[in-house]
Amino acid sequence: MVNHRRVTRSAWLRGRWAAPAVVAATALALSACGSSGDTATSTPGTGGAKTANGVPTVDVTLADDSGKDACSVDTTTVPAGPVTFTVTNSSAPGVTEMELLKDQRIVGEKENLAPGLDPVSFTVTLDGGKYQIYCPGAASEYQDLSVTGQSAAAPTGTVPTILGQGTKDYSAYVVDQVNQLNTGVKALDVAVQAGNLADAKTAYAKARPFYERAESSVEGFVLPGFAVDDNAGNLDYLIDMRESTPVDAKVGWKGFHAIERDLWQGGAITPATKALSSELVGNVGHLVTVVAPLQYKPEDLANGAADLIEEVQNTKITGEEEAFSHIDLVDFAGNVEGAQQAYASLRPGLQKIDPALTTTLDQQFQTVLTTLDGYRDGTAPGGYRVWTAALRGTDAPKLTAVIQPLHDSLATVAQKVVSAS
Repeated sequence: MVNHRRVTRSAWLRGRWAAPAVVAATALALSACGSSGDTATSTPGTGGAKTANGVPTVDVTLADDSGKDACSVDTTTVPAGPVTFTVTNSSAPGVTEMELLKDQRIVGEKENLAPGLDPVSFTVTLDGGKYQIYCPGAASEYQDLSVTGQSAAAPTGTVPTILGQGTKDYSAYVVDQVNQLNTGVKALDVAVQAGNLADAKTAYAKARPFYERAESSVEGFVLPGFAVDDNAGNLDYLIDMRESTPVDAKVGWKGFHAIERDLWQGGAITPATKALSSELVGNVGHLVTVVAPLQYKPEDLANGAADLIEEVQNTKITGEEEAFSHIDLVDFAGNVEGAQQAYASLRPGLQKIDPALTTTLDQQFQTVLTTLDGYRDGTAPGGYRVWTAALRGTDAPKLTAVIQPLHDSLATVAQKVVSAS
């Protein structure tokens, strides 16, 4: 589904989704830090787990441990039902996010966890079963979490019904990612309008992943009244057009990458940069309204996931995407996460269609994520090593070797879910 306006222009643009926490059947209720009045106690019926206001809690601590960033949890077992996760980064510069995973799906997460910031919390309602707490960049990245009690019922109904529910879950994910993108570009604009080059670079790197997670189906990213090939109303063009693709002379070069050019190549924020930033905020605001009513078919998710991984090969590994900042690995991670969440939305149905394929895809996603984790750098913009020409020369083949099998497997999913529908 990826809009290959910059890869193969013939590929169907898209109308897709995005982001880390597919807000699935487990209701995701994000909250700010627990109030100072909350108390942690052990409550009957919670299996001995600590509680705050009657809700079982899991404390996740990120800290430097003898020169290595560690991720630790205060309990590995909680009862089914609402659970509050509180994440504190006391001294781990290389770990800036925490995710709660189940069956490839991000159930809850917190990002931008810089050392020394106040603890942050989120609450999710969990079914019984096995989960993982994932702290990318930690010496031990995965911590097992067992949820006791009522396990999630296996999906019921026909395969088309199960796949249909997955498309709704995915839609919620896309909406969530675009809303976070909206917040991210506003933060970027504040720095740009203030003329703060360093803060603008940081905000740029933080905002980019949200678009990269959601861009698999940009056919739907079109303003009402415009044709999909009219760049004046094509929000994908207006938000994410790269220099490497011929610029539409009638519309001009807009969006993220024009700002990226000014920040890194120009090294200065000009009145033109400020105008581009204001326009980006406006276009992302339009995108928020455009994605809300979008509906997807199972094959949209399948094609979108495959296209995102193809885009990794064609524009991230080659260094084409972030030609000035060279934060291509940040975008690489965003594309992979977006593909993984699209797949996760289809996984319950695909498990009934072809369980062997789901096993293969689970393993291939894990291989890619493990490989990518080797490039994390908490001191770099966006949390990954700068993808320099030298690093590209030595490591591009290694990344291609793990991405290609994943793409090949994902490319088979659309036909399977269409046939099942």
